[in-house]
Amino acid sequence: MTEAHHPTRRRTALRLALGAFAAPTLATSALAQPWQPSQPIRILVGYPPGGAVDVLVRVVGEAAQRLRNLQVIPEVRSGAYGFLAAQGAARAAPDGTTLCSAIMGMMSVLPEIPGVPMPLDLEREIIPVAALAGTPMALVARPDAPFNDLDGLIAYAREKAGAATYASSGNGSTNHLGAALFAQITGVEMTHIPYRGGAPATLDVSAGRVDIMVANVAEVASQVADGRLKALGVTAAAETPMLPGAPPIAARFPQMEINNWFGLAGPAALPPAIREGLGAMFAAIVAEPTTREALLRRGLEPLPEYGAAFENRIRADRLKWRGVIRAANIRGD
Repeated sequence: MTEAHHPTRRRTALRLALGAFAAPTLATSALAQPWQPSQPIRILVGYPPGGAVDVLVRVVGEAAQRLRNLQVIPEVRSGAYGFLAAQGAARAAPDGTTLCSAIMGMMSVLPEIPGVPMPLDLEREIIPVAALAGTPMALVARPDAPFNDLDGLIAYAREKAGAATYASSGNGSTNHLGAALFAQITGVEMTHIPYRGGAPATLDVSAGRVDIMVANVAEVASQVADGRLKALGVTAAAETPMLPGAPPIAARFPQMEINNWFGLAGPAALPPAIREGLGAMFAAIVAEPTTREALLRRGLEPLPEYGAAFENRIRADRLKWRGVIRAANIRGD
């Protein structure tokens, strides 16, 4: 019997050959496992405590603890349109343990407004990680307004010829742009009254000092419910449970579909595997039924997007608001 045909040696050679093919397969399988965080994640929140972004991060953090045994630590760094938090994330180690809030206003609106100070290069210093939730906006009017629907508002604004007023939380804010877009679509002229924040703006509308405002649904739902504001519609294609009976403006004016979204970003050098793992994890968390219900109760609709889908949303909104900003000649303060 030749050495090549010896049964023992043949079986040994076969085992070695199979092992040589199996080793890369096992290694490939291990590499295919998505990255998972093993340390607490700090989220720098660029907006004041108690606001929509802070509430959202805390709800998602509680869900991460419940579902993944993962600690999420919110750290408020409000100021400079949210850019203070973004700067902190940009300078952090790109290991997935430090992220920042990234909202439509900061990522898609402010970069298009001439004269707005930009303390960092959004496209070079931070990278989008995941969308978390969004909210339609509501077009609300002072309680004593002589109109109760969109047609009445349009007729009133045309009759006043520029004397009709709308409030916002500041020049270039989403409140400002939402009302400016409505004016452009309907061909009416209204005077912008900017405030330093949403609370004083809403207060003056409810007090009858300003005619209308476009605001996040969650921020005005209670005032509509108790009669301090009148809801003329929501910037969606369908009604929203938070404002039952408020007509969907986008069903009539499709350009008025506005989803004011909130998400997360990280350091630009974040490795693709870590970014993908974080995005998939947060998408799964906000889509989970208990988390979803907790967000909906607060007027926030889960938005489980990450990767290319989230980047496409940012780009599409930049293009949309660029046109509104140029048409209204909006400039930074």
